[in-house]
Amino acid sequence: MRNFVAAGGKTLFVAILALTFGTSAFAQLSLRNAMDTDMDGKADFMVFRPSNNVWYMAKSAGGFTFQTFGIANEDFMTPGDYDGDGKGDISIWRDTTGVWWRINSATSTIGAGTFGISGDEPVARDYDGDGKTDPAVVRRTNGAMIWYVLKSSDGGFFAVQWGLATDYVAPGDYDGDGKFDFAVQRPGASPGAQGTFYIFRSSDLGVTTTAWGLSNDLVVPGDYDGDGKTDIAVVREGTTPTSNLVWFVQLSTNGGLYATTFGLTGDDLNAQNDYDGDGKTDVAVWRNSNGAFYVQRTTDPNNILVQVWGQPSDFPIASYDSH
Repeated sequence: MRNFVAAGGKTLFVAILALTFGTSAFAQLSLRNAMDTDMDGKADFMVFRPSNNVWYMAKSAGGFTFQTFGIANEDFMTPGDYDGDGKGDISIWRDTTGVWWRINSATSTIGAGTFGISGDEPVARDYDGDGKTDPAVVRRTNGAMIWYVLKSSDGGFFAVQWGLATDYVAPGDYDGDGKFDFAVQRPGASPGAQGTFYIFRSSDLGVTTTAWGLSNDLVVPGDYDGDGKTDIAVVREGTTPTSNLVWFVQLSTNGGLYATTFGLTGDDLNAQNDYDGDGKTDVAVWRNSNGAFYVQRTTDPNNILVQVWGQPSDFPIASYDSH
């Protein structure tokens, strides 16, 4: 079965989450900006502590900061660049009320708005291509999955039915047009069966269907090859807590396979992102037992970056984009 993670103490249906970005790709840049609070072109290390509702941020440019924001057991962590200034904004979506709360980095003011209802799954991304994160939710109803998006470009909203209620969300810019595409991974009939990705491309409204991963793999989209397109990617857990995690990526540049063993099944949460600023997603995990990030940087894959940041039972914010 899939891992489930407590974000702010709340067990989320979406499983563990993660981040992926890159300067060469608009959508990847959009995602990295969600975690780049100092605007140096690199994702920062960030955790949320449920015991005191505090975000702790270690800036890649140097220094650190912290901010009390959100309520454990009620809120989903939904970082993004909602004001379009190129910096990550602290943001949460409250399941009990459907309210989005954020701190706008451009003005240091608090913004709030209601969008979604209890039981929805937040999937805030840049769907209209204006450089700002759009509040968005997925609603599973009557066997179907419906995506609701509140556009930052004009304040309007639209809804798209895409996927089945039993699918896993996998939003990304798979066609490289600067807009996030609606995408899901559909599990097979059993945990070890073949999973299939269904992508509704925003560029031409066409559909891409790709068999990739197993039903019980974790979906970890990102631009691992730096070509400006999201790559279909999954992480496979082992059979024991000490088993390694194995990452399988279908590279959009040539359709080839990239695979790497990185992380531990029973202790790590996925935290992929662009930590070295080269425009490619770095394979990364956060280890609960010692509160440390481990990053396999694409600029220096043989020299693992270890950043101690956080303590056991924290939640790595970068995990929000794993499903």
